[in-house]
Amino acid sequence: MFRHLWRPAVAAGVTALALTLVHPASVRVDARATLQVIASGLFNPRGLNFGPDGALYVAEAGSGGTGPCIVGSDGLTKCYGATGAVTKIVLNSPSAATRVVTGLPSIAPAGGAFATGAHDVDFQGLGNGYVTIGFGADPAKRLDPAFASVGDKFGRLVRFKPNGKWSFEEDLAGFEDLANPDKVEPPDSNPYGVLALPGRQVYTDAGGNSLNAVAANGSISNLAVFPRGAAPFPPYQAVPTSVALGPDGDFYVGQLTGGPFPAGAASVYRVPSGGGTPAVFATGFNKIIDVAFGPDGLLYVLEIKADPGGPPAAPGAPGALIRVNADGSKTMIVAPGEGLFTPGGMAFGSDGSIYVTNRSIDAGGAGTVVKIVP
Repeated sequence: MFRHLWRPAVAAGVTALALTLVHPASVRVDARATLQVIASGLFNPRGLNFGPDGALYVAEAGSGGTGPCIVGSDGLTKCYGATGAVTKIVLNSPSAATRVVTGLPSIAPAGGAFATGAHDVDFQGLGNGYVTIGFGADPAKRLDPAFASVGDKFGRLVRFKPNGKWSFEEDLAGFEDLANPDKVEPPDSNPYGVLALPGRQVYTDAGGNSLNAVAANGSISNLAVFPRGAAPFPPYQAVPTSVALGPDGDFYVGQLTGGPFPAGAASVYRVPSGGGTPAVFATGFNKIIDVAFGPDGLLYVLEIKADPGGPPAAPGAPGALIRVNADGSKTMIVAPGEGLFTPGGMAFGSDGSIYVTNRSIDAGGAGTVVKIVP
């Protein structure tokens, strides 16, 4: 998801500001939430969502493998392995977690941390599960001779069935290669968050700084391009990581930002459902990895690393969960140091609890899913 993090870029503004929030230092801290581990042994767990059957599904980016290998936009050499998965968690069941989709493409440095692969999962009916497979480089690099034998497996949308069978669908990185919606930087693609809706799948391309949609006929179109940061900071990439459907029918997109990751510079943007110019809905965050609306109709923001500055994330770094209140103030639901460490995604259960993937970039199957009762 981290594209050209220290590369200068042209600054652009947004056309509207719905509400501007204060720096995280002034966030009100709520009563301490309760965290309970409900699944463990996961490999780079990222996005998660409830399926139509009531079970919780987790995208695991895997741990890479022995190769072929490629150097990503982050400068890391990552090697291929079919180690990605989707894990199904039946809540309150003794047989907690089962990998129902296996063999998904994954690339990772030696040791398996910082994997790129299955980044998010969502459903349009039980028979249509969708997974974004990331890449994190110029799409043309998929054709590099040393990587070409597996290159076309990355930057893709995968569809899977309840029986675990899955197939590659649209070439999301190919769209970035051809269209390059932001027109400023050279093509770079890392499909990340996905939102499955009737007739289309909406996804963020963290590498391409864009929000795109896949229509029912397979055609891909651009919905929005996100602006780069401006002075007083060195210009930084937008890096949109997540997308949620708001109560008003618009899309809300969370921003990680690129380097130097200035304090409070990450924003949540609102994009019209038909596409258009992004408008800042809330700002003052650090390194947003996911956004979601709760049963209370309020926006919740998950930070993969709650402090500013580089690197974008490091194994074991404290994360945070923040609620945006109706009056524009913010409440810290889980503060840094209270149990979230490089979290990767969140989903609300029917009981109002929040389920979060934890240790989303750690090596060795250290990933977990925790249940948070605010």
